[in-house]
Amino acid sequence: MAKAAAKTVATATSSAERRPALAGRTASATGVKVEVLPPAERISLRAPEASVAALSKALGLTLPKTPKTSASKGGRTALWLGPDEWLVIDEAGKNPLADCAGVSALHSSVGISHRNIAISVVGPAAEAAINSGCPQDLSLEAFPVGAASRTVLGKAEIVLLRTADEAFRVECWRSFSDYVFTFLSEGARDAAG
Repeated sequence: MAKAAAKTVATATSSAERRPALAGRTASATGVKVEVLPPAERISLRAPEASVAALSKALGLTLPKTPKTSASKGGRTALWLGPDEWLVIDEAGKNPLADCAGVSALHSSVGISHRNIAISVVGPAAEAAINSGCPQDLSLEAFPVGAASRTVLGKAEIVLLRTADEAFRVECWRSFSDYVFTFLSEGARDAAG
């Protein structure tokens, strides 16, 4: 009888499908659109200066060394977060963690693809929508295209990247994604008013 029960359990399993956080959500108001971006591969990368050249070669782009900067090439972007810290995002479907695995130079690379999600904020009122909860100066003079920083939006930590004159990528932890999306949506409505 125990064998029959075990067999029943084994055949009664089912698979679960992972759905991206906030899948399909968008919000728009006059002058701004907020939408969830497609999933991407991401790593949190830490390395001393002596390892930067080897990691840059493996990743196919030069890791930025200046505060508030980023570097992009072939669908991959590296954002400077600190003197020895980067967020690497790959939207081309390549795995930056695998690229770093072959590097013998001292470093720490951790896959965070399922921890983070990205939200796009686009339009002439994008700055105002984000500034509804972010104290950072987002004018083009202070935060030009390619600028990146770790900052806050309301009560959530975010990583912010300016992708164009009127476009931003907001990276946040999956657990805060509903809060961040809702905050940006309300900010978009306020900016439009």
